[in-house]
Amino acid sequence: MSGVVRDQDVDIDLGQLVRAVWARRLRILTITLAAVGVAFAGAKIISPQYRSETRILIEPRAPAFASTQQANEAGGGPLMDELNIASQVQLLQSADLLKKVINDLKLYNLPEFDDAANGSAMSSILVNLHLKKNPMENPPEERVIDAFVERLQVYQVPGSRVIGINFTSKDPKLAAAIPNAMANVYLSTQSGAKLASNSEATRWLEPEIENLRKKVSDAEKKVAEYRTTHGLLQTNGTTTFPAQQLNDISAELTRVRGDKANAEARAQAVRNALSSGEASDTLPDIMSSQAIQRLKATESGLQSQISDLQTSLLNSHPRLKSLRAQLSDIRGQIRQETQKILASIQNEAKVADLRASELERQKDAVQANSARAGEDEVGLNALEREANAQRQLLETYLVRYREAASRADSNSSPADARIVSRAIEPVDPYFPKVVPIVVVAAVATLILSAIVTMLAELFSGRALRAVDASRDAVEAETVVGDKDVPQAAPAAGRPVQPSMLAVVTEDDGKDMIEETAAAEEAPEDDNEFSIASVADYLTGSRAPLAIVVSPTGDNGSAATVSLTRMLADAGRRVILIDMTGSGYPTELMAENQVAAGITDLLCGEAAFGDTIHSDRLSDAHLIPQGQSDVRRAMRGVDRLSLLLDALAAAYDLVVVECGAADVAGVSRLTRSRDVEIILSLPRLEETIFVALMTEFQAAGYDRVVLMSGGQVDEQALGQAA
Repeated sequence: MSGVVRDQDVDIDLGQLVRAVWARRLRILTITLAAVGVAFAGAKIISPQYRSETRILIEPRAPAFASTQQANEAGGGPLMDELNIASQVQLLQSADLLKKVINDLKLYNLPEFDDAANGSAMSSILVNLHLKKNPMENPPEERVIDAFVERLQVYQVPGSRVIGINFTSKDPKLAAAIPNAMANVYLSTQSGAKLASNSEATRWLEPEIENLRKKVSDAEKKVAEYRTTHGLLQTNGTTTFPAQQLNDISAELTRVRGDKANAEARAQAVRNALSSGEASDTLPDIMSSQAIQRLKATESGLQSQISDLQTSLLNSHPRLKSLRAQLSDIRGQIRQETQKILASIQNEAKVADLRASELERQKDAVQANSARAGEDEVGLNALEREANAQRQLLETYLVRYREAASRADSNSSPADARIVSRAIEPVDPYFPKVVPIVVVAAVATLILSAIVTMLAELFSGRALRAVDASRDAVEAETVVGDKDVPQAAPAAGRPVQPSMLAVVTEDDGKDMIEETAAAEEAPEDDNEFSIASVADYLTGSRAPLAIVVSPTGDNGSAATVSLTRMLADAGRRVILIDMTGSGYPTELMAENQVAAGITDLLCGEAAFGDTIHSDRLSDAHLIPQGQSDVRRAMRGVDRLSLLLDALAAAYDLVVVECGAADVAGVSRLTRSRDVEIILSLPRLEETIFVALMTEFQAAGYDRVVLMSGGQVDEQALGQAA
């Protein structure tokens, strides 16, 4: 009987591992205590390291005595962005600054920083043999700078403009002194850079200012000489004399023309009054005359007397005649005086007219002079612009010079940074931390000792135990057909259910058996029909598809499950499709008895990938029976050939368990001739076997293999796992 011999599977006994660790607890504790002692001694032997920190805030700063404008200019400088802060961090680590700190504190005299000063014998030998450069030939600060940088840490505090300076040293005083010294040197360097800038500015501005003063003086002289030469004298600082004269004549001409118009209007009013015989005492010019006022008063008196006498005397009375004659004479005098006033007003109009004519003549002459002066002013304006430009530049230089000169003192140019936290002498060492080191050593030793103990148990085999085969034995017992196997009886007692291929609709009565050509003959000479022999045969034939028919029902299906698992254990990629009516292969192999299967796929209720599941006891795969209606699923049975072709491309062997199927049902699945027909009869019944062989051979299936029980029982039990 052929078969595959497997080693017994083992598992790790966790309880044995725990017991082994507990049994060696004293040894583990002793090793742990020894490690704790070594760690404690080592931590005490190591020289303590102290660390201290100074923090610097980067911000623009103005002198304390600066004006508001200077303070605003200092505060309104460029913002301290991330790049600026990073640049200041690099500046604090520059070699020049570090060398100055090293020289100021004379760190090259300390063995902690200058190991070359106390060189070893080996180093001296290498130097004498010219295999190593003598370190004493380098300057002291060059020898110290490497050790100094190793102990230094300069960083930017996240989310701020603060720079931290950390230094680690064996001496706590030195650990605090070095960060403070670096901060002081940095601030003095920044302030010195400002002082140097101001000094350089004053040295450059002094000769420039003297040169500008001469240029301004020469330009102003040229302006004055040009004014004198061309008569462009200024009257009020902004207007030339011809322009001022023209403005005055224009104003006077306007006034004279107004007087002339006024006199003519007054004269016309008097003439109109005289020609119309209207009373002239309403005219302002007549009423303002003293003579007219006296005559009017006399006229009024005579008129009053005449009125009084008319009440007592006749009109022909000499007294009345005399008074009327006097009244007529007075009125004649009034008319004469009015004529004189009219003549006077007319004379005023004539004088104004003459005055206006003279002013117009003068205006024309002054306009001609002003036009010539305007042409001369073009050159004057050019000279004045040049003088103004030189004067403004001089004033700007003078302001800059005064600002630079006022910042010549060191206190007047503070650095754009200040110390916000000075380093203090640390009390506790930064390294080593005795307690954490001891705790970590204890925990690590304890864990490593326990791991070593467990590995020793595993390698010795004492922590390994055989796998509990009770469940596997039950499954194995169900796949054999011997009457002496206890678990096969329930399966044998079940009524044989028809295959799903036997469930057809009314339209499925057509004969779908295809004529098949003769293929390779099945091994008729082989007297062994065990599961292992069939597995070897399928491995050698390399057929992509095997159709298994189990006439006796679930016992034969159990043998097919055992065959599938045996092929999977042999390293072949194999999948079983449950097409039985009872779903017994699904019950044996599936983790979930209600998983999606072949009926769900044919009904379109599940995806192709969702119907493929792993066997719970082997590397084989399974497509279960499914939960959909079998009759509705079998309407799409013609698509099974496409499904089998797709599975054959992905697996080495596709096993279709058809249960108690007949030749007509099997022929619905086989579209190709490269197929193996297996009759699974755990208990060989000659009548059934001969009838099936005759039917399949008559249908053209020459490769029909019998798989029976008896000789494979022990091996099936071993392969069920």
